[in-house]
Amino acid sequence: MLELRAGDATATIDPSGGGRVDSLRVGDIDLLLTPHDDHEGKGHFGAFVMAPWAGRTRHGIFHFDGVEHHVPVESGAHAIHGTVRNRPWAVESADVRRAKLSCDLGPHWPFAGWVEHVLTLHDDRFELELSVHTADASMPAVCGWHPWWRRSLPDGQDATLDLHAGAMYRKDSDGIAVPELLRPPPAGPWDDCFTELASSPALQWGETVRVVIETDCPAVVVYDQRDDAVCVEPQTAPPDALNHDPFVVERDHPLRAATTWRWR
Repeated sequence: MLELRAGDATATIDPSGGGRVDSLRVGDIDLLLTPHDDHEGKGHFGAFVMAPWAGRTRHGIFHFDGVEHHVPVESGAHAIHGTVRNRPWAVESADVRRAKLSCDLGPHWPFAGWVEHVLTLHDDRFELELSVHTADASMPAVCGWHPWWRRSLPDGQDATLDLHAGAMYRKDSDGIAVPELLRPPPAGPWDDCFTELASSPALQWGETVRVVIETDCPAVVVYDQRDDAVCVEPQTAPPDALNHDPFVVERDHPLRAATTWRWR
């Protein structure tokens, strides 16, 4: 287990457990659900990397350069959240504030490649940088983060979400986003992908703490249908993007994404 510290902030990272951020603690406040909150044992805690796709891929099938590819179906009839969230990650470097991890995309991805994650903790923010690389041929890719923000704090303050998005992707009868935008987005609760963000999403727990989720990703998935968590997931593209308009990774042209979680 790695532990990063900066001021009164602490982040713990589990390289052997999918490179997951197990906890993010500021003072005496756990901002994310921790492993102790995962009563169902389904990995609903912390924050994990989604790569080389994010969200669902319809029926575990996508096409690239005229070839049909299959990835494991793990969520009903669909594939979900990529191949690296349960694989062991290698620690490339680490000190008290910064860690760099990497992970091979594994045997269930039909291309040779890897993902790198750089995590840097500051007194007032957590900076995360992702890059997806190919070892040989060009390949499609999407990446992002899936944090499980705590719904309620021990002092009784509940999270409210500030989200100012111009559009939301419509979902079809399979519950998967399609490349058709709804303007303005309908009211929640949501398990939906938003784009055209007018400002960074933010979570506010009463007067206790506010976290702003800055990102260069054009898409953010919000899942707020649980009593214990709110998920705000920066992604480089919407769910099922492998079948629509994925980024094409070349040997000298990785997919890159960044997010900063800033608190006050």
